[in-house]
Amino acid sequence: MEIADVFILEEAAVDLENGRLFYEERQPGLGDYFWDTLLSDAESLVVYGGIHAKAMGFHRMLSKRFPYAIYYEVKARSAYVVAVLPMRRDPKWIRGKLGERS
Repeated sequence: MEIADVFILEEAAVDLENGRLFYEERQPGLGDYFWDTLLSDAESLVVYGGIHAKAMGFHRMLSKRFPYAIYYEVKARSAYVVAVLPMRRDPKWIRGKLGERS
Protein backbone atom coordinates (compact mmCIF):
# COMPACT_ATOMS: atom_id res chain seq x y z
CA MET A 1 0.00 0.00 0.00
CA GLU A 2 1.29 3.42 -0.90
CA ILE A 3 1.13 6.03 1.86
CA ALA A 4 0.73 9.63 0.75
CA ASP A 5 0.83 11.44 4.11
CA VAL A 6 1.96 10.85 7.69
CA PHE A 7 0.16 12.66 10.49
CA ILE A 8 1.42 12.74 14.07
CA LEU A 9 -1.54 13.10 16.41
CA GLU A 10 -1.33 15.48 19.38
CA GLU A 11 -0.94 12.69 21.95
CA ALA A 12 1.96 11.21 19.97
CA ALA A 13 3.61 14.64 19.78
CA VAL A 14 3.40 14.80 23.59
CA ASP A 15 5.00 11.33 23.74
CA LEU A 16 7.84 12.59 21.54
CA GLU A 17 8.37 15.64 23.74
CA ASN A 18 8.39 13.49 26.90
CA GLY A 19 11.03 11.26 25.33
CA ARG A 20 13.07 14.26 24.25
CA LEU A 21 13.02 15.66 27.79
CA PHE A 22 13.95 12.26 29.27
CA TYR A 23 17.03 11.91 27.06
CA GLU A 24 18.00 15.57 27.35
CA GLU A 25 18.20 15.15 31.15
CA ARG A 26 20.64 12.28 30.65
CA GLN A 27 22.96 14.11 28.27
CA PRO A 28 22.67 17.57 26.68
CA GLY A 29 21.93 17.22 22.97
CA LEU A 30 20.72 13.63 23.25
CA GLY A 31 17.11 14.81 23.49
CA ASP A 32 17.35 16.60 20.15
CA TYR A 33 18.96 13.51 18.61
CA PHE A 34 16.07 11.41 19.97
CA TRP A 35 13.53 13.86 18.50
CA ASP A 36 15.18 13.93 15.07
CA THR A 37 15.58 10.14 14.99
CA LEU A 38 11.99 9.35 15.94
CA LEU A 39 10.60 11.94 13.52
CA SER A 40 12.70 10.40 10.75
CA ASP A 41 11.38 6.97 11.73
CA ALA A 42 7.80 8.29 11.56
CA GLU A 43 8.44 9.95 8.19
CA SER A 44 9.65 6.61 6.82
CA LEU A 45 6.05 5.42 7.05
CA VAL A 46 5.54 7.06 3.65
CA VAL A 47 7.56 4.15 2.30
CA TYR A 48 6.98 1.43 4.91
CA GLY A 49 3.53 2.25 6.30
CA GLY A 50 1.28 -0.76 6.67
CA ILE A 51 3.99 -3.45 6.52
CA HIS A 52 4.53 -3.69 10.28
CA ALA A 53 2.81 -6.32 12.39
CA LYS A 54 -0.08 -5.21 14.55
CA ALA A 55 0.21 -5.06 18.31
CA MET A 56 -2.69 -4.09 20.54
CA GLY A 57 -4.77 -3.00 17.56
CA PHE A 58 -2.18 -0.75 15.90
CA HIS A 59 0.69 -1.27 13.49
CA ARG A 60 3.93 -1.12 15.50
CA MET A 61 7.24 0.05 14.09
CA LEU A 62 10.30 -0.24 16.32
CA SER A 63 12.88 2.54 16.30
CA LYS A 64 16.34 1.36 15.30
CA ARG A 65 18.26 3.71 17.61
CA PHE A 66 16.10 4.04 20.74
CA PRO A 67 13.98 1.53 22.68
CA TYR A 68 10.75 3.11 21.44
CA ALA A 69 7.85 1.92 19.32
CA ILE A 70 5.73 3.99 16.98
CA TYR A 71 2.11 2.87 16.94
CA TYR A 72 0.06 3.96 13.95
CA GLU A 73 -3.06 3.34 11.89
CA VAL A 74 -3.41 3.40 8.11
CA LYS A 75 -6.56 4.95 6.67
CA ALA A 76 -7.16 6.04 3.10
CA ARG A 77 -3.47 6.19 2.07
CA SER A 78 -2.51 8.11 5.22
CA ALA A 79 -0.61 6.92 8.29
CA TYR A 80 -1.73 8.34 11.63
CA VAL A 81 0.83 8.07 14.43
CA VAL A 82 -1.20 7.62 17.61
CA ALA A 83 1.60 6.90 20.10
CA VAL A 84 5.37 6.89 20.48
CA LEU A 85 6.07 4.83 23.59
CA PRO A 86 9.13 3.48 25.42
CA MET A 87 9.41 -0.29 25.12
CA ARG A 88 11.06 -0.60 28.54
CA ARG A 89 7.82 0.25 30.32
CA ASP A 90 5.49 -2.33 31.84
CA PRO A 91 3.33 -3.87 29.07
CA LYS A 92 0.23 -3.05 31.16
CA TRP A 93 1.21 0.62 31.07
CA ILE A 94 1.66 0.46 27.28
CA ARG A 95 -1.71 -1.29 26.87
CA GLY A 96 -3.33 1.38 29.04
CA LYS A 97 -1.87 4.21 26.98
CA LEU A 98 -2.97 2.60 23.71
CA GLY A 99 -6.41 1.84 25.15
CA GLU A 100 -6.90 5.53 25.85
CA ARG A 101 -6.17 6.33 22.20
CA SER A 102 -8.21 3.76 20.32
